[in-house]
Amino acid sequence: MSAVMDGSMVYCRGCGKQLHVTAVTCPQCGAPQQAAGVSDKKILPAFLLCFFLGWLGVHRFYVGKIGTGILQIITFGGLGIWYLIDFIMIIVGAFTDKSGRKLTQWV
Repeated sequence: MSAVMDGSMVYCRGCGKQLHVTAVTCPQCGAPQQAAGVSDKKILPAFLLCFFLGWLGVHRFYVGKIGTGILQIITFGGLGIWYLIDFIMIIVGAFTDKSGRKLTQWV
């Protein structure tokens, strides 16, 4: 029961069986748990962070890209160019998280 409380366990979307959060499919019913290549991060927070704090690279910290987030802080968002490119990529759905998975869900 403690595994549920620490966030490492979830319930299957198909049958309700308890399984590890990283499981791709349910071992009991075989139902897929998360679409492959789709991030669990949402577009709306990334969009808002980029819009208001993009020159600081805060949206990159949100998706787990710590190194490039630090570079954006140092360069003030690439003097606005890098920040603008990221903003457009978020809007068109081409922005990815640290694992290269696209952000596809708005909320």
